[in-house]
Amino acid sequence: MKNSKEINPRDGNRESPWQSVISSVSDATRVMAETDAFEVIIIGAGITGLTTALLLQKAGKKCLVLEAGKAGFGTTGGTSAHLNTFFDATYPEIESDFGLHAAKEVADSGKEAMSIIASLVKEYEIDCDLEYKDGYLFSENEKETSQLRGILEASRRAGIAVTETETNDLPVPFEMAIRFAHQGQFHPLKYINGLIAAFQKLGGTVLEDCFVTEHKEVDNSLEVVAGGRSFYAEQLVYATHMPPGITAFSFRCAPYRSYVLGLRLKDKSGNYPTGLVYDMQEPYHYFRTHVVDGEPLLIVGGEDHKTGHDDPEQAFANLEKYARQYYQIESVEYRWSSQYYIPVDGLPYIGRLAASKRNIYIATGFNGNGMMFGTISGKVISDQILGVENRYGDLYAPSRLKPVAGFSEFVKENADVAWHFVADRFGAEDMDKFSELKKGEGKIVEFKGEQLAVYKDQQGKVTALSPVCTHAGCFVNFNAAEQSWDCPCHGGRFDTSGKVICGPPRKDLRWVDL
Repeated sequence: MKNSKEINPRDGNRESPWQSVISSVSDATRVMAETDAFEVIIIGAGITGLTTALLLQKAGKKCLVLEAGKAGFGTTGGTSAHLNTFFDATYPEIESDFGLHAAKEVADSGKEAMSIIASLVKEYEIDCDLEYKDGYLFSENEKETSQLRGILEASRRAGIAVTETETNDLPVPFEMAIRFAHQGQFHPLKYINGLIAAFQKLGGTVLEDCFVTEHKEVDNSLEVVAGGRSFYAEQLVYATHMPPGITAFSFRCAPYRSYVLGLRLKDKSGNYPTGLVYDMQEPYHYFRTHVVDGEPLLIVGGEDHKTGHDDPEQAFANLEKYARQYYQIESVEYRWSSQYYIPVDGLPYIGRLAASKRNIYIATGFNGNGMMFGTISGKVISDQILGVENRYGDLYAPSRLKPVAGFSEFVKENADVAWHFVADRFGAEDMDKFSELKKGEGKIVEFKGEQLAVYKDQQGKVTALSPVCTHAGCFVNFNAAEQSWDCPCHGGRFDTSGKVICGPPRKDLRWVDL
């Protein structure tokens, strides 16, 4: 859905219901910072970067936030905004891979993230639709029921309040359901706008439309080049979903797309779910209700797949077909997708880069739990910068050794990367005439012996680009749903003119003059 009203831009062509809330970065900082010297520079104005920035500024640090687009441009503007104390990496998996103590720490970090959000909302009087709801997880067959019993038992051992229940809060048949108490939801852009306002009031600086092209070490500080200007700081935080360039995390985290629908039901007083609900299919579906423009909106998500793989338009079609099995739908108000990264061992990487000569920090690999892990990242990283020991520092350390259980996932994901690197260079469709392209269509084609990523816009103009991702050299694929070129290897995404949208690439796709 696209409206004529002004919307806050994000890294997708399709509008999410949150984008009607415009960035609250003040005009004073929107133009230019008065100085180029700071104590901490945070790259990325999503929930991770802004939580980190606010906690540091509140503690007396002089901070600068640099954002390539507008605040919330990345996954924060496209999240389904669930707040959970259980995660995509289940407690049985965490306990098996890391031990019971680690499972309890993960559970406690989720509770602390929920507490941090609640305390910031209260302290700064942020009107962000924060609500506490029960969370339901349900099984539909014998295999899933066996897994669900394991989740119930391991979640209890980890210290999570969860019980078996006789309802799953949906009109979907089920075998067994469990209920997690004190889960939550909010409006993500209203929330980060509140963080921005508090940060700016404390003297913090936010610069939007400042794409960071590089950082380098200069004397006793770090230099960050962005928007044609250099900034300097003692510490640098990459709150960018993935750190840029080719790093170990390019191979430890796999990029995925998740698809979401915002639905109006025919019976407005009908069976909208009252809680947050998840099935156990692979990939799983999730449900919740949010009041948008004064009316309830059923949010249904799922059909996840690796970025640059499968058919995004088919994913939307499958998701709508699934929802119509159980709901009388009046209209599909929103269709949008968003990106996340799955870490090979299930847990995110948060904290200081041990290999960095200077103090560089990252937060990545949040799986589908970005609002929670983004929040706890802010606490972990701000504590580390302030010299405060954080109890989760070792658990989420970027330098940690993977458990053996993560090795097979590591091999599988990176074998896929290697396959695309080689296979995409062969078998390209041979097209002699660009007229074969439909309007709004993009394809990898062969033209005069050169492979090109070509796109025809709605006016018939053809744009040709090099299909080689500027990150690690894989070939991009066209995402018709989002009108973008997506890299199947590490999740780099580019618009139809070749400009970097998100992911680890720092350079745009090369433009080819036809």
